[in-house]
Amino acid sequence: MIRAVVFDVGECLVDETREYGTWADWLGVPRHTFAAMFGAVIARGQDYRETFQAFRPGFDLYEEREKRAAAGMPEWFGEDDLYSDVRPALAELRAAGLWLAIAGNQTVRAGGLLRELFTDDVDLIGTSDDWGASKPDPEFFVRVSKAVPFALHETLYVGDRLDNDIRPAAAAGMRTALIRRGPWGTIQQHDPAAAELPTFRIDSLAELAEKVGKFNAAAR
Repeated sequence: MIRAVVFDVGECLVDETREYGTWADWLGVPRHTFAAMFGAVIARGQDYRETFQAFRPGFDLYEEREKRAAAGMPEWFGEDDLYSDVRPALAELRAAGLWLAIAGNQTVRAGGLLRELFTDDVDLIGTSDDWGASKPDPEFFVRVSKAVPFALHETLYVGDRLDNDIRPAAAAGMRTALIRRGPWGTIQQHDPAAAELPTFRIDSLAELAEKVGKFNAAAR
């Protein structure tokens, strides 16, 4: 049975459209141009950070985050950046008795923002900066498994990326749910692995409670 659900952050809970737009502004690049390059980089299977290199060779994302913060324009997301299905889905899963967590590749600052947004909604929030390991490194999922009070096969990891979320979580022994939205979820949806690998494929978090309920009923 599935007893715990762990959520990725970007494009799973948080719509990052506005944030990437601010990066385009920071680089002095038209937003649609930045978005076009971003999509091309993902389609080629490259690290998304190569997008920045295309416009500013030698770009250091961590260094530039600090520069933005110093300039009064730090990375930020808030309630308006959450997908509309997030709050109802968390409430429904919580009502069903599931243990909930958020764990993704995020900075310490982003972790603080998440804790402000989800104070009473989840049991745990962990970030790659907290744990010193980033997806798809298997160590990230080792950290998740140590934080979740249930067995790996009783844990469902929900994410939008095959490469960073679904493959490594499945390799760690977790159940997985692939959500089809955002750049990766849209571009990677026709990969054969998108149909074969996840335990569930969903278009909305609103589908999760019913799917988990049916899965658990069949497992009894």
